[in-house]
Amino acid sequence: MRKPIIGANWKMHKGTPSEAEEMLVEFIPMVKDIKNVDIVIAPPYTAILKTLDTVKNTTIKVGAQNMYYEEKGAFTGEISPSFLKKIGCQYVILGHSERRNIFNETDELINKKLKKALDNNLIPIVCIGEHLEEREKGNTKNVIKNQFNLTFDGIRKEQLKKIIIAYEPIWAIGTGRTATPEQAEEIHVFIRKIVEDEYDKDTAEQVRIQYGGSIKPSNAKELFNKVNIDGGLVGGASLQAESLYQIIKAAEK
Repeated sequence: MRKPIIGANWKMHKGTPSEAEEMLVEFIPMVKDIKNVDIVIAPPYTAILKTLDTVKNTTIKVGAQNMYYEEKGAFTGEISPSFLKKIGCQYVILGHSERRNIFNETDELINKKLKKALDNNLIPIVCIGEHLEEREKGNTKNVIKNQFNLTFDGIRKEQLKKIIIAYEPIWAIGTGRTATPEQAEEIHVFIRKIVEDEYDKDTAEQVRIQYGGSIKPSNAKELFNKVNIDGGLVGGASLQAESLYQIIKAAEK
């Protein structure tokens, strides 16, 4: 059975060490008995070190929200994967819809980042998903298939098994709208079938596919009860200890 994974993407919130610490000090005792869910906190860069220090004696892991594909150089404002690995990060989010839409990141760029993250033994959480107009035109599966092929180009099956895929219906990010559990499950099944077709059945059964799209305590259990949804990438609801805890509890199998 695939172990559920909950990623807390704080985006551009709780960016000071004191803000991160305050939330985590409240949150850590809540999840001390959680055994069957992987928990990843992805704070802003400025709070990563404090987050790492605060969770160091727990099972909680820490990730970054983005990275560049070069190790070092004249890339003002960017972060190297080796920097993240050396300070203790274990995960990195790549291809989030906000990176794609606001900062014009392409599948080809995300593919470069993905390969470099793997080179540095970071576990990538790779986001794919469609816009509202693409869904309304019935193009969701074509969009997902194209994104998958370009984003995972050149990735071996041994590598793919380590990667977390996050299905993000872009129309449900920060809008308060959520795909129904049935809609989410349909696309998760489709993504898993792509993996089976491109790799093999064993890889498809092992890869974890989480849902990312306005997950809240009120809808988490119904989403996570679906067979192919292996947890979630949580945005706004991850900013409060109690709501994040309730989502993690909902993911326990």
